[in-house]
Amino acid sequence: MNVRRRSSAAALAAIAVIGAAAAPAAAADPSSSPSASAPSAPESSGLYGTADPQYDGVWRQSLALLAQDTVGVVPSSKAVGWLTGQQCDNGAFAPYRADPAKACDAKTMVDTNNTAAAVQALWAVGGHGDVVESALTWLKSVQNKDGGWGYTPGGPSDANSTSIVIGALTATDSKPEQVQKDGKSPYDALLTFALPCAEDRGAGAFAFQPDEDGKLLANADATAAGVLGALGKGLVTEAGKAAGDATCTDAKKPTREQAAANGAAHLADAVAEDGHLKSALGGSADQPDYGNTADAVVALAAQGGAEQAAKPLAWLQKNAAKWAEQSGPAAYAQLIFAAHATGTDPRAFGGTDLVARLNATGPSPQGAEAKDSATVSAEDDTKENDDKDDSGFGVWWFVGVCLVFGIGIGFLLSGRNKKRQS
Repeated sequence: MNVRRRSSAAALAAIAVIGAAAAPAAAADPSSSPSASAPSAPESSGLYGTADPQYDGVWRQSLALLAQDTVGVVPSSKAVGWLTGQQCDNGAFAPYRADPAKACDAKTMVDTNNTAAAVQALWAVGGHGDVVESALTWLKSVQNKDGGWGYTPGGPSDANSTSIVIGALTATDSKPEQVQKDGKSPYDALLTFALPCAEDRGAGAFAFQPDEDGKLLANADATAAGVLGALGKGLVTEAGKAAGDATCTDAKKPTREQAAANGAAHLADAVAEDGHLKSALGGSADQPDYGNTADAVVALAAQGGAEQAAKPLAWLQKNAAKWAEQSGPAAYAQLIFAAHATGTDPRAFGGTDLVARLNATGPSPQGAEAKDSATVSAEDDTKENDDKDDSGFGVWWFVGVCLVFGIGIGFLLSGRNKKRQS
């Protein structure tokens, strides 16, 4: 699901912003084009990326931190502090609060997607159990009677939002099936969005929500999110047991595992021809949908093993570098999640070091990979000019990196020991 997801125009806009990474904040693609305005430099503010954070600040920060943790990088304390500082007193997160010192009020547009993403990130980096517990308490307090969640508190449940909250629950060692409202669990709600295999169009897919006529329409972003949600997986997951070619099988009341398999079969069919998902904006011709393709890779691998995701993964490795460069931190994070789910090296992803490029979009990490953000641009310059003389500077730079590397290992080990404090 990208900065992902969203009854109103605002809700739809939010969906598009969040849409690329998991589901909710992943309805359209959180990795929208960078804005020309940046409130402050990443290194000084702690925020990853230079685009206007109004709609995706918390989302992209959460994905960036989660991706760094996934590859063994200890994030900058300033970056983590930026995220924790965005939380409201009631535990919820909004996409962005320009003045965190000002208390949240009824006008603060908190939502489930950003809150659930922040939970997954802060639980992963460790040491913020109070923040995580407060956020989980808020999420449970706004659960709908059908067992699911909408993007905004009280809004109708949707597949994306329900799935990303499931991810937050499972990531924190909670059991989604035990989080109930009026006897309904998140899985009960999620399965109501699954299309039967007998459907002429969208067989096995998940819908975001029923349309105005109550009909379920297949949605690729919701399907990728729904597969992970039905499996009880979060934004970060490893490959599941190899299952061969995904097939759609009807049942009067499919289990969540069968619904996940059906959703994977739909995604496999969708990428079979070109290796990627497509999107059309404003009546224009279909365009490659990089963010949702990355989400599909994660979903396919989680449901049926890395081989099931081989074709879209290869397409991303060949084509996604420029998209990520233009889109920013959340895009790099999504590709790292795809690499992780398939056992692919994110530091050699189609010739691109995703980890170094993600680190370069914000404050330097504390850990072993701290050197990446400082050297990624220098490495690019070297590729363009192999004759550049760096003999004098290079020796001392190398010595410095070794020292930073040694110090970083200490941070990494101590950070790991704190990881599950709650």
